[in-house]
Amino acid sequence: MNLSALTSKDFRIYICGNIFASNAVWMQRVTTGWIAWDLTSSASFVGMVAFVNFIPSLLAGPLFGVLVDRVRVKQAAIFTQFLSFMIAISFYAFFALGILNELNLLFLTLCTGMVVSAHSPVRMSLGPLLVDSTSIASVVTLSAINFNLARLTGPAIAGWIIAFYGIQASLFVQILCYPPFLLALSFLRPRRELALNAQKEAFMKALTTGILYSFKSPLILKALLITALSSFLLRSVLEILPVIADGFFGRGATGLGLLTSFAGFGALLAGIVKAFSSSQPPGILPKYVPVSIFFGFVFIPLIGLCGSWYLTLGFISYLGFAGTLSGISLQSTIQMELEDSFRGRVMSLWTMAAIGGTALGAVFLGGFTDYLGVVPALGLTGSFGCLLLVILLRIPDN
Repeated sequence: MNLSALTSKDFRIYICGNIFASNAVWMQRVTTGWIAWDLTSSASFVGMVAFVNFIPSLLAGPLFGVLVDRVRVKQAAIFTQFLSFMIAISFYAFFALGILNELNLLFLTLCTGMVVSAHSPVRMSLGPLLVDSTSIASVVTLSAINFNLARLTGPAIAGWIIAFYGIQASLFVQILCYPPFLLALSFLRPRRELALNAQKEAFMKALTTGILYSFKSPLILKALLITALSSFLLRSVLEILPVIADGFFGRGATGLGLLTSFAGFGALLAGIVKAFSSSQPPGILPKYVPVSIFFGFVFIPLIGLCGSWYLTLGFISYLGFAGTLSGISLQSTIQMELEDSFRGRVMSLWTMAAIGGTALGAVFLGGFTDYLGVVPALGLTGSFGCLLLVILLRIPDN
């Protein structure tokens, strides 16, 4: 099992503290999705909330990537997590005061998205700086397991709290999850950060250099494009789960929590499979990546066609599995190709593809679902996904 990153004391501290923050992220995602559905009963608005949450990563992610290559990553992580803590307090205060309407929900979600777009290249740069270069793939795998374990537990906890104690209680618990991670970050001692190249260059030139660095590598470019496709047409389905859970099956907040947890279970299983597999070799894209994504696209139409809650739980679980298995492998493929001085800029492009693609996919899928209905919208999503994936696979790895 690829656990070499755990030999680093700093990484062990980081991963333990991150458990709390990751649960807060997933609890907030389920809670805001439920609030959006509860306020409007509109698939389009649920998709819009997801879009607003993710679109900053598409627009501003690369800019934050340049900044990450110029600053001390530990201090940047503390700053972004403190902002997340303050946003969690704001969500609670707005709801407690009775002013969390559609507009305020979009505003706070946009603030969350801005912080996430800044934090994503930070966390992708910080983890590898806590271990030696031979353990970078282990960092990616273990971080994904940690994130997806929270993806399993966080939604279930949020759904249970909302069902029995209400939305306000769920928002309060989220506040309590951030201080442990802030404390853990304060103890970290990352190795010397090599950001001299980005510091010497003008800001826009550094941005351009990072983009050209990515595009000059056929392997990195192919990994970025497949990530974008998977996010746009596969991961976006997981952002309209309130519509599927309640609008299609009438299962309420508990059903939403269960459905999201099944997606998390599949994602966690993918992380465990990846951890128990032999180390991913550098310089190639594993063949199982496109296969897992292809079957994910095949299963998407079946969610609407089968009409069975229990089969849908299985299909959603596989989507979580396929998205995470491919995500870990694609991110590892890119990370192992990078120099430390380019890590923030290039991984911000990966974040732009992964999160920005999900943002665009969520708003389009939400709109299609309102206009066409759940079954036709999911059918078109799966069909286009299969077609575009076959086209992207024609790009050579080198």
